[in-house]
Amino acid sequence: MLIKVLMVLMLTGAVYSAPAQTPKVYSCPMHPTVTSSKPGKCPKCKMALTPTRAKAENPPEPDPAAVSAIRIPDVTIQDQNGKSLNFYRDLVKGKVVAVNFVFTTCTAICPSLTATFRRLQQELAARKLEAQLISISVDPTVDTPERLRDFAAKFKAEPGWTFVTGNAADIDRLLQEFGVAVANKNDHTPMILIGNDETGYWTRAYGLSSPAALVKLMTQAANQK
Repeated sequence: MLIKVLMVLMLTGAVYSAPAQTPKVYSCPMHPTVTSSKPGKCPKCKMALTPTRAKAENPPEPDPAAVSAIRIPDVTIQDQNGKSLNFYRDLVKGKVVAVNFVFTTCTAICPSLTATFRRLQQELAARKLEAQLISISVDPTVDTPERLRDFAAKFKAEPGWTFVTGNAADIDRLLQEFGVAVANKNDHTPMILIGNDETGYWTRAYGLSSPAALVKLMTQAANQK
């Protein structure tokens, strides 16, 4: 019987073939056009090339679905300069904001997420769109303000971009409310939350969307009435 089944499959052409593997490439978080088929360093900025997969023909588009009922805890946090702040009152209240989630020891997607925020900050400045960028550490026990300061400097973060750490329980409350809490920091989601606090409008986007796509979403948020 088995031989007959194999013969039928061969005659009909229904022969299984393993799906082709997408080739791995290495790219620079700060200069995404710099790529290599092998590990190494970027010739422009000397940063280590990070492993990625070759881009699909149709990369993920920002998800325009609104995020409902966000109740942002006004917990005490520390920024990259060691300054204590109230998260909601000092960083979010009355502002257009973009929030992503990273940790400094990450060697996978976090450098790319942070580089995307850097390019986003440049695009916002060029368009004179006022907004607050916030990068929340998902590893607050390790990510001290000093580590975040060095991490921010590596990506040339400018005023208006705050890196957040603090008490682990308080950071967990933030992550829970934003819907991104995970048991393992390496499993954190590559997502950006974009909001207009004055109107209560929130939306989400893929963390590696193009800066132009993110600017468009932030402009839409800013224009909410």
